[in-house]
Amino acid sequence: MPSITINGIKSDFKPGESILQVANRNEAEGRAGTAGGIPQYCYHDGLSVVASCRICLGDAMAPDPKTGQLVPYMGGKLFPTCQTPAVDGMVVYTNSPKAVANQKSVMEYLLINHPLDCPVCDQSGECFLQDYSYMYGRGVSRFEEQKVKNPKKDVGPHVFLYSDRCIMCTRCVRFTREVTGTSELSVTGRGNKEEIDVFPGVPLDNELSANVVDLCPVGALLDKDFLFAQRVWFLKETPSIDPITASGDNIFIHHNEGRVHRIKPRTNMGVNKWWITDEVRYGWKFVHSEGRLRSPMRRQFSAMVECDYTRAYDEVVRGLRGAVSGGRFVALVVSPMLTCEEAYLLAKFVKAVDRNAVLAVGPVPSHGQDKVYPIGAKPDDARAFRVCSEKAPNARGVRRVLGSFGPVLEFADVQRRMQGGAGQDSDIGAVVLTGNYPSDWATSDLRNALAGKFVTLIDTLASDLVASASVVLPGATWAEKAGTFENWKSVLQAFEQAIPVIEMAKSEGQIALDLAATLRGAPVPDREVASIVVETTRGQVAAGAQIALPRAEAYNAANVRAQMARENGLAVFATGVSLPSMPAARTPDMEVIDL
Repeated sequence: MPSITINGIKSDFKPGESILQVANRNEAEGRAGTAGGIPQYCYHDGLSVVASCRICLGDAMAPDPKTGQLVPYMGGKLFPTCQTPAVDGMVVYTNSPKAVANQKSVMEYLLINHPLDCPVCDQSGECFLQDYSYMYGRGVSRFEEQKVKNPKKDVGPHVFLYSDRCIMCTRCVRFTREVTGTSELSVTGRGNKEEIDVFPGVPLDNELSANVVDLCPVGALLDKDFLFAQRVWFLKETPSIDPITASGDNIFIHHNEGRVHRIKPRTNMGVNKWWITDEVRYGWKFVHSEGRLRSPMRRQFSAMVECDYTRAYDEVVRGLRGAVSGGRFVALVVSPMLTCEEAYLLAKFVKAVDRNAVLAVGPVPSHGQDKVYPIGAKPDDARAFRVCSEKAPNARGVRRVLGSFGPVLEFADVQRRMQGGAGQDSDIGAVVLTGNYPSDWATSDLRNALAGKFVTLIDTLASDLVASASVVLPGATWAEKAGTFENWKSVLQAFEQAIPVIEMAKSEGQIALDLAATLRGAPVPDREVASIVVETTRGQVAAGAQIALPRAEAYNAANVRAQMARENGLAVFATGVSLPSMPAARTPDMEVIDL
């Protein structure tokens, strides 16, 4: 296999790869030749190569075709490593005196008109300009003239443009032309008056618009939703999966002190590449909704009253057993918003109560048709990004798991069965109904179908269904638990818990384990509530929260997957689940000391 040496590090490469691509791969694997690999602004793996920023220039020695001896490449001139294919036997330097002098010159040029507003810039802490100024820039500025001032612009519903911070890398322009095909952004003006702008009357308003914020290497394009919300060095990063649609997009949840602050895309070339939709990016707000259910409730004298978990669990077991002893069936309706592990535990519990229980998948929302970007691209195009019309992350996973217990009904079928035939009562006497939808999903038909039955509702948001329930148990959103989702391609992907479960609520998996323990007659715990310290960053004041303690063993998604493979023939959950991977840890450039 051909190889190339970059800054003293020898690496194999595939024919056609550029020098910068090889260096970036080394950096991702923790084998970079310098602290920051090769500096780069305009290059991105998902966009065309324009080689406009010029900070990645290097010099090299390459084998002479006739003698095989190393000679200066291109006569010793500096060349863009992002645009130059790797050559077998080439020796590249981006830390040579000539290359370092170019890096300092480029940085000086970029900082001539750049404002000194790092203390108030939202990009501070994750800004390439800051990093490269420290690693490659000069210690002092020689510029003494008046800086060019450019305006702040509102370019779309989600994005602000601070023009005076822009370094004209054109990543955002290429994104709207090559990835979305909508071409809202363009370059206007010339020289030091050059700016990024939208066409008159055409805002940046496509379904992937906020990806330009992620692409911007400096603080020019900023997310309105995150503006002045949190300093990025306080944020913790947890790998997760899109909880809104069936796309299975890989994401990072950025959170602090038990609260989600933003969602960022996580690269997965087999699923979402480098991008996510605005729907996924901003669809997490229900996690901290004021309408969250926070305490168990039970029906008393036709009214719902709060109670403790012990009383609620006893009521559920008593109600389900009463339906079975009365010669009727128990129905379990598992929401497609739940994880595969939770579907398994709920089905296992219900089957322990009624071995002939009816299993069904909850309603699967859908809006419009699937879309493909760039506009006009074919779905099988290697560049295509698919926006799913199915607004549920795990309908296929729930069907797969419930199917291992027996026949599975769709929601419309189980709803008709709950309503009963003409003039006849339904054969279903009790229903375990799960929700976890990001918005109100109750319909009048569903409420009518539940009338006269013992209904256990496990949900996250208050809705009209609470009035139809016999017992209400507060569940957890996807950010508050770990589990597995199966996307539209039937790819099983695991994700991790980011923040603690909201006070006095429990994950559906934990509720299922607790109910199973109650059914077995496990002893009641001494206490149901405990205080925890929410993880914080060093230097912050510690936060605390009250949590509801588990009655049974603590829910662990990995252990449940192993149990599913062992007991129910779901071997795919032992071998076919894609686990999240985190970037390699990097050593900080600055020494950090405690004061």
